[in-house]
Amino acid sequence: MKSTSAVLTIVLLTVLAGCGPTGAEKGLLGKDREFLTVDFEDGRTLRYKFVSSREITIGWDMPQTASRPGRRTADKSTESMEVVMAYTPVEANPYGLTTVKAVCESVKVARSKGPRKDAVQSLAGKTFTLIVGPTGRIEDYSQLDTLLKEIGKKAFRADSGEVRTKEPDMIGDFVATQWFLWDAVSRIEQPSEGVAIGNSWKSKLSIPTPMVMRKARDVTYTLSEVHPSEKGRLAVISSSYSQAESVPRGWPIPYWGTFQMVGPFGFYRNYKILDLQGRGEELFNIDAGRTEQYKQQYELQLSASLLMPLPGANPKITIDQNLTMELLED
Repeated sequence: MKSTSAVLTIVLLTVLAGCGPTGAEKGLLGKDREFLTVDFEDGRTLRYKFVSSREITIGWDMPQTASRPGRRTADKSTESMEVVMAYTPVEANPYGLTTVKAVCESVKVARSKGPRKDAVQSLAGKTFTLIVGPTGRIEDYSQLDTLLKEIGKKAFRADSGEVRTKEPDMIGDFVATQWFLWDAVSRIEQPSEGVAIGNSWKSKLSIPTPMVMRKARDVTYTLSEVHPSEKGRLAVISSSYSQAESVPRGWPIPYWGTFQMVGPFGFYRNYKILDLQGRGEELFNIDAGRTEQYKQQYELQLSASLLMPLPGANPKITIDQNLTMELLED
């Protein structure tokens, strides 16, 4: 999403750098620092494929009885969501706010167990806009937030009676892919100073799960290297993840109130995170001003209790989560 005017790009660099030399002959702010900015070109559509997939293992120690010795059991399942999104700048401003039209072209959900239909599939064909700054920070999510609440209503059974009944859904996975677009670049603490290889900075990302949880992961981004490619210089941004103590205010809540969840996770409650560890990598095209791809992987371990307590049964849940994004060919 490169700006159509090289002059405007140089002006942007000068403004953000504080009227110092742009270092045009060096590429950016200096020989050892890179300036990472998200660039837009009016009317040019970029299409991305997002995939969120996970393997879920539920295990517990069964209590020992007179007729049955104690034993450990485990149950495995998988689920995945694939989304193709198209992003078109409709009011590009290289040194201000840009309006980006986002269209959800397709949504596919697959599960080894449970329902085949998912509320998140209702997003296919839906459109929303994002207001984005030159560093990639999204300044206005309001249309996306409204859309998520609309889709959240579709996760509930219409004939659930007095007790609201919610089907399994992967709305949280869609949030993880869309709410945090350009997060690695937009969270650089001093963007006007550029980033040197080896520099690190912090952020937070959501944790999509098959159960209803509102949790976050702490992220440490590091500019690992910069190498050439046919389409421009690529910044390799590595990331590491751990459990966050809190969730930032303002993150979307697609549904609220009390309800009973159906499916495997309707039998558990009182989830507690025991551990979260993982790593990721993103390729950001410095010259084109756009993300080419990323991959995120982490293992989440939780404890839980049964809705109907069984003495001696201690459920343990392990989620092996993968999130990927790739730029599709123009």
